Amino acid sequence: MPDSTIADFHAVVPAGGAGTRLWPLSRSGYPKFLLDLTGSGRTLLQGTVDRLLPLTGPGNVLVVTGARHADAVVRQLPELGVDRVLAEPSPRDSMAAIGLAAAVLAERHGPDVVLGSFAADHVITGLPEFEATIREAVAAARTGAVVTVGIRATEPSTAFGYVRGGAPLDAPGAPHALRVVGFTEKPDAATAAQYLATGEYSWNAGMFVVRAGVLLDHLAAQLPALHDGLRRIAAAWDTDERDARLADTWPGLTKIAIDHAIAEPVAAAGGVAVVPGTFGWDDIGDFASLGTLLAAGGDGVATLGDADLVLRVDADGAVVATGGRTVSVVGVPDAVVVDTPDAVLVTTRAHAQQVKQAVDAWRDRGRDDLL
Repeated sequence: MPDSTIADFHAVVPAGGAGTRLWPLSRSGYPKFLLDLTGSGRTLLQGTVDRLLPLTGPGNVLVVTGARHADAVVRQLPELGVDRVLAEPSPRDSMAAIGLAAAVLAERHGPDVVLGSFAADHVITGLPEFEATIREAVAAARTGAVVTVGIRATEPSTAFGYVRGGAPLDAPGAPHALRVVGFTEKPDAATAAQYLATGEYSWNAGMFVVRAGVLLDHLAAQLPALHDGLRRIAAAWDTDERDARLADTWPGLTKIAIDHAIAEPVAAAGGVAVVPGTFGWDDIGDFASLGTLLAAGGDGVATLGDADLVLRVDADGAVVATGGRTVSVVGVPDAVVVDTPDAVLVTTRAHAQQVKQAVDAWRDRGRDDLL
């Protein structure tokens, strides 16, 4: 495999969201991408940038994050520099974040550079396979396609969206690239099983690779007002007018995900390709997936924090995050116990997706200090 960086390739890392299903570890003021949830000594954001730098080099990574998190991002990623962190005044979903990065890159480097968008809070294993997949995706994107990376589905999951691949793209340097037939939102269990049986579907990991100019042209065709607003902001980004332009334009931008804004309509017109990825991928969407990830780390026990402070008795599969106090789990297999200084969560792996309901309930009680 080549060990050089990819020419004219820039990584964009959208770093947003509160990670509410990982509360109380993840909070709106310090969300999961700023946390070390793997015990590696590196936060999820740092791990994301670590695996992208060999492909881009240190000068070609942009992080797009909320203004309240920008200082923390800069502290965690001193190798990038302040000008590589784009701070959004408020959340406007993934299209505005990625579109802003594309517009800034087009201003700085021209429309032909290729950008790849990679979430800040995912865990990836099998880095050689990951790098090979991204190199193929970049090659496919140079043909003018919008390219997504599909993760090989290993089970009929109802937690992810799906991408259906079709005919080969026949792009130089991208032998595995397929034209996308369509995207599907999270299916029910029976439909997911049907998808898995066909072998035509992969999980949609939300990774997109595309030339900056191509993305902006599609955005202009689909959502011209959003395109025009982002281009106005980008034109002022490296000037003294940035803050004024953001204040004037950003609040009125359409709030929409890139999947709905670009991927789905462009796929319907035949303009999207998928490169299947065989690397390991986990979006750590809840404590059940975090437990599986931690247990795979070596000793088979899902503990985040000091393992000497955790005792399990007849509690196989229990997920425990300790903040410094002793935690004992007795007779509750697959329990989830999360201990923080101001909040304790007790649930089970089976109910991990419902943690968000607790967050909503505390918000309804006016306890924003916990969120």
